[in-house]
Amino acid sequence: MDKPLKTPPPYAIASVDHALRAATVLQLEGGLTVSQLADRLGVARSTAHRLLAMLVYRDFAVQDDQRVYHAGPVLELAAHSRSQVSRLRAAALPPLHRLVDLLDETANLTIRTRDTARFIASVECARALRVGSREGMVFPAHRTTAGLLLLAELDPAELDDVYAPERYRDRPDDRPDLDRLRPELARARRSGFAVNRERSERGLVAVGVPVRDPGGGAVAGLSVSMPRVRYEPRRLRSLVAALEAAARALEADLAADR
Repeated sequence: MDKPLKTPPPYAIASVDHALRAATVLQLEGGLTVSQLADRLGVARSTAHRLLAMLVYRDFAVQDDQRVYHAGPVLELAAHSRSQVSRLRAAALPPLHRLVDLLDETANLTIRTRDTARFIASVECARALRVGSREGMVFPAHRTTAGLLLLAELDPAELDDVYAPERYRDRPDDRPDLDRLRPELARARRSGFAVNRERSERGLVAVGVPVRDPGGGAVAGLSVSMPRVRYEPRRLRSLVAALEAAARALEADLAADR
């Protein structure tokens, strides 16, 4: 049995949210100055400075001689992993912004690590009622649009390995029902897109397509998220067409950057 959907806390603490987002940015992308972090979070420079000072104190960040902050011992990732994610995110931002301009809905880029999906880039639309930024958030892969698309790339043996029962010995409720999941993945593989109707969060619908490397393997998922009340099934074809155009543009940029 799957665990409940994620639900945003009714009384979010902005300072905690900012600190967690700052730590995520440092972990995924590497060096940032105080000004750069302030711009990313949409906060004052003094606020960004206080956040970084606390992260340094708790070993979540370190500062180099040029006053640039990096992930500290608590968050350290392999350098090549951080570099790959950073390049992917940087290449995705222009297509994401174009998607938001075109569709006026929030757009996201997501990667998969084993059975989890991590949002590495998110651009919000300007509507009052909108899906907020998911950047840095981690969900079970089978509950997200991009996660379904990336899981669909696995052969049966690989999927069985990701969801091997022994990996869930201490958390059996987190393991999805593979007999139900496999047909969904087959549909996503055949159609080339996936639709998430409130699988990850109540009141949210997302549509996504895969982003492929020059060898044809899917490296990420590109999606748009919207409130359920604004999703119209008759628009699905146009949403998928816009997403596919954005994915092809991103793929071209990634290929040129090799």
